[in-house]
Amino acid sequence: MTETMEYWAAEELGESDLRNLHECEKKVTYRFRDLRFLHQALTHSSIKTLENPSNERLEFLGDSVLGLVMTEFLYNFFQHHDEGELTQIKSVVVSTNVLAAESHRLGLGAHYNVGKGVTRSKKLPNSLLANVFEAVVAAIYKDGGLEVARRFILRNIYHQVLNVASDRHPRNYKSLLQQWAQRVVSLTPTYRVVSEQGPDHLKSFEVVAVIGDKRYAIGAGAAKKEAEQEAARKTLKMLDETDSPLVEKK
Repeated sequence: MTETMEYWAAEELGESDLRNLHECEKKVTYRFRDLRFLHQALTHSSIKTLENPSNERLEFLGDSVLGLVMTEFLYNFFQHHDEGELTQIKSVVVSTNVLAAESHRLGLGAHYNVGKGVTRSKKLPNSLLANVFEAVVAAIYKDGGLEVARRFILRNIYHQVLNVASDRHPRNYKSLLQQWAQRVVSLTPTYRVVSEQGPDHLKSFEVVAVIGDKRYAIGAGAAKKEAEQEAARKTLKMLDETDSPLVEKK
């Protein structure tokens, strides 16, 4: 880190903020050349200012970087898997729950700057933990380039790939429902939000699974993707109980 960058950080952030950033650097095992990227990655929209924007743009970028790295890795790693199998593994590996678990393991939540009203408990919801993981991916990418970001992603996600590949991870119910619907009725399930509650930073959703013109089960979750997975899981259970042709059970 240059003397100029240290001067910027000391002038703009203060001692406590600098200490927080340096502690986070140790946890992600990466030393930033420009601490502003990490600082922005750890700033929630509830406390953003004109001088200190939130991590939403970095989160957007991080999602794409993560998707590219994992797509290429799975393509090379699983030489005998077809497109559908690769898609299913990827969708689980980069899901909100998995990213939140890695964010929690790294301890990113302890360094995430959020407003007092964002959460009513000491533990951040999975949606926020996943978002900050993606933002940190983007911060590393902007600061050090794609190869550095790739190493960070694979170092922290590789074991999740193995978990999914060996089916030790919760199943991707949306993918299973899609396989059933396309094979049995030649339709692709869709998901519609039936209700959402709470402020922007702490919403909860209810989503219904729809196949053709028929509505099936409703699922709830802190993020739309979580609610969709729950709706798909309940729909599969509903179809199973009515003796509909279903995907093979384990």
